[in-house]
Amino acid sequence: MQDTPDIADRHDAVCVIGAGASGLATIKSLREQGFSVDCYERETSVGGAWNWRHDRSPVYSTAHLVSSRPLTEFPDFPMPDDWPDYPHHSQLLGYLERYSEHFGLRDDIWFGTEVVSVTPAGDGRWDVTTRSVGGGAERVQRYAAVIAANGHNWAPKPFTVDTSEFRGRVMHASAYKDPAQLRGRKVLVIGGGNTGCDIAVEAAQQAEKVWHSTRRGYWFAPKYLFGRPADQMLPPRLPLRFRQKLYRWMVRLTAGDLTRYGLPAPDHRPYESHPVVNSQLAYYLGHGRITAVGDVASMEGSTVELSDGKRIEPDLVITATGYLPRFEFLAPELLDVDEDGRPDLHLHAFARRHPTLAVIGLLQPDAGLLPLAHWQSVAVARWLRLRIDDPAKAAAVQQKESVRPVRSWSRLRVVPSSRHWFEVGHTDYLRAVEDLLKHMEPAS
Repeated sequence: MQDTPDIADRHDAVCVIGAGASGLATIKSLREQGFSVDCYERETSVGGAWNWRHDRSPVYSTAHLVSSRPLTEFPDFPMPDDWPDYPHHSQLLGYLERYSEHFGLRDDIWFGTEVVSVTPAGDGRWDVTTRSVGGGAERVQRYAAVIAANGHNWAPKPFTVDTSEFRGRVMHASAYKDPAQLRGRKVLVIGGGNTGCDIAVEAAQQAEKVWHSTRRGYWFAPKYLFGRPADQMLPPRLPLRFRQKLYRWMVRLTAGDLTRYGLPAPDHRPYESHPVVNSQLAYYLGHGRITAVGDVASMEGSTVELSDGKRIEPDLVITATGYLPRFEFLAPELLDVDEDGRPDLHLHAFARRHPTLAVIGLLQPDAGLLPLAHWQSVAVARWLRLRIDDPAKAAAVQQKESVRPVRSWSRLRVVPSSRHWFEVGHTDYLRAVEDLLKHMEPAS
């Protein structure tokens, strides 16, 4: 195809959207396969969600990892040995900045530039429209492939209860940044995930009164067991049924039966929901600093009515309802997005009908995300190289992968909620990606 006055052809170059952890890993993997890369990042620096200076970052000042350091680091760029077991978010940002510098990734990133649209241009190629975040003319360039690494923890999931008549303040957890926002308040935290539990614990240390509302029971894992990070005591390589038994034993040994504090009993087995890692929730429940309550039925005036008919009067409500994936620059049909907004992707990465379109980092693993994003990006980069170097083998690999059972890489038995759309077992997922990489190796 020839350049037109309006479209600049970048030939075999690949467009990457987002310079967070997944985007950085993708740039590196593509480079290793010999591709030229243009990465577009709407913010002015790397880090994505972990750069809390970014407008869309959900990170708050006291946030730490909930997966331990060895299970979070990139496999080819270890974190310092003298770092804590669960690094602070500022340390992870520094880690990503050093990763970017070490591999020279900034040279391929266009900062302050957002992607407006990505549209098919025929022959597997894509027209990508960009513009400066500060305004200005749009620019269209044609790429051989597009990889979205724009994250999935920045578009808050709407709270479904009507709050228009409520006199207190209501905010999503993404707007929570500092414990000072809780000081002296009567706080209701809605949501039983990691963020909701962490904020409830912080409120217990700052607020006058704290209620924690959950719709269902969850399995709460401690951060430590026998002095070691708990996720290192439950090796991901163990079969799931053994891990579930060990998990139950670990919970009984540490937190015990949390229903005695008013929390509902889990209606599912361990690992059928995203792990909630929190050692302090039981402590503050046991000390009466947090009161467990049920689901919210309505909010009006100064009162919140609960599903059991009880009423409470918070002046600050924080909705930790999670996030929904959003790809504003792509037509929904390109990712086979259903009516609920859930994309249908092979390995949660490859667009099924567009072999030159992929998503990196759209996962909810039971360990750290970065190792999985690394191997996802390696697989996508090698796939794109195979399509160029050996189209016949690429077609055979695609045919073989098209019949891979979903159960081999994605958890089918999970709590039915958007929070678990992309739930995977760390080891099972890596095995599936490893199998794909083997299929793409040159014949010996």
